[in-house]
Amino acid sequence: MLIVTGMSGAGKTHAMKALEDLGFFCIDNLPPPMLRELSRLPELTSEGAPRIAVAMDVRGQKMFAHLESAVKGLEQDGTAHQILFLDCADDVLVRRYSETRRKHPLSEERSLYEGIARERNVLAPVRMRAHFVLDTTRMKTGELKLQLGRSVLGRDVSHDIAVDVMSFGFKHGVPLDADLVFDVRFLSNPYYVPEMRVQTGLDSTVFEFVLSLPEAKQFVDDLTPILARWIPLHATAGKARLVIAIGCTGGQHRSVAIAEEIGARLFGQVHNLEVLHRDMRKNVEQIIERMAEV
Repeated sequence: MLIVTGMSGAGKTHAMKALEDLGFFCIDNLPPPMLRELSRLPELTSEGAPRIAVAMDVRGQKMFAHLESAVKGLEQDGTAHQILFLDCADDVLVRRYSETRRKHPLSEERSLYEGIARERNVLAPVRMRAHFVLDTTRMKTGELKLQLGRSVLGRDVSHDIAVDVMSFGFKHGVPLDADLVFDVRFLSNPYYVPEMRVQTGLDSTVFEFVLSLPEAKQFVDDLTPILARWIPLHATAGKARLVIAIGCTGGQHRSVAIAEEIGARLFGQVHNLEVLHRDMRKNVEQIIERMAEV
């Protein structure tokens, strides 16, 4: 169990989103008295259950004062837990609150600076008990996720981004969720070879036909190392999923073969990669229907 706390405005919301991407079951603003009961739920403590991240802060008002006793209860039960404390410079906290125009939970009738000072006093005992303290003053959202991976999980998570290499047909529309789109309609089309017309890029005949084209091989040779360099940059920027779309006319032959080859070359360099073919079967069915009409 990971208890996430810290200064209001220091980035707990972004941290919880990042932890969710890293496989944690996240609960926001849980009252501390419920922490011990949460640790006993069989659905969350059985073998194979996800790690739990619980955000707690001074929004809980008087209930937050029970956090220290709740943590002691976890220690008595022998429940494995860690505390992550997010800190930030006062001037940056003031700027963030000014930009969002939200009220600080402890400012009440006082100034924002007084509310922040009061919060630091309230959180001082928790900060002393923290296993990890991350200062987000100059930290971007993507950097926060990488820091959480290194601190909490003890590993580099820059390659944890989910990558979908997707083939599609331009006549069916460009995928709305595509991040990078590449057009391979410049390649010779197997559609015009009668015996390949109803086949797909997954069939060896079509696959070998497409990849035997010098321009196809050059395209894959050029693109693959670029993608291998770009993918970690997207992960660093905070993206949890990257969709690389490869398009041809119908999404049946050329794009399928190229997507399969790129996926095969990236395999091993990306931890979470899947090759998808959005329009392949749809286009085959349309061709068969037209042939039946003729």
